[in-house]
Amino acid sequence: MNAATEKSRDASAGPGVKITIQPVGMERPRAWLAAGIEDFRQAAVVSLAYGMFWVGLSIAVTVGAIYLGLWHWLLPLVAGFMFIGPLVAVGSYGISRALEASRAPHLGDAFGAWRPHAGQLAMMGVMMMIFFLAWIRVATLLFALFFGFEVPSPTDLYAALLTTPQGLGMIAVGTVLGSILAFGAFAISVVAIPTLMDQDLTFMEGIEASIRSVSRNFRPMLLWAAILTGCVLVGVLTFYIGLALILPVLGFASWHAYEDLVVIKPREEKHDLHG
Repeated sequence: MNAATEKSRDASAGPGVKITIQPVGMERPRAWLAAGIEDFRQAAVVSLAYGMFWVGLSIAVTVGAIYLGLWHWLLPLVAGFMFIGPLVAVGSYGISRALEASRAPHLGDAFGAWRPHAGQLAMMGVMMMIFFLAWIRVATLLFALFFGFEVPSPTDLYAALLTTPQGLGMIAVGTVLGSILAFGAFAISVVAIPTLMDQDLTFMEGIEASIRSVSRNFRPMLLWAAILTGCVLVGVLTFYIGLALILPVLGFASWHAYEDLVVIKPREEKHDLHG
């Protein structure tokens, strides 16, 4: 088998495994989404409850930002959801695993799914937070570059974003830079977090599996990234309410993507034969 599609753990790291990345076609992202919808149908109540938790938290952050006079941070924070979304999906993976085990999932499966691999998932959280903070820094610099250090009123700012050269320029540059950062975050996390949920691996092995999945299946994964982005955008435009449905479905679909892309087997031990 091609060495580019396999990774053997070092013997010093304990029981070895071989990680194989499967090739997939352009039709698979739509199949993952359909499988995610089916999982939601089978566990609608617990899925909606989990989604509503994140909707409530998103609304609370938005109201808090407005109350504290930090309304100008809302657009960067909303856009930054793409960097923390993979962590939000952890609970959905727990629900999917319960369904695959042929038992009725409950909220404990969602909110306690991270516990068996808390350390490695926390390290992935640090990695995603680095991307998120980098995006916030970029957004701050762009705002200063195009609008200076004076914060205009909400009406003036949002009108300027769509009707002035400075606003349109900031949106264009911010979209390009944000897309680059977002795709980087996607590349390291798209299957890394479900891999860590399913296997006793290090976060770096999860990241490597994720990057190799994107590299080997670039066009299907680019389509999958576009589907994820479009769905989250729709959820945000419904004042977060749509996220109650969208977040669990995307989480379930991401779990199926992991199962489609990543095959992990014990490494075959080689023994010397004597006499």
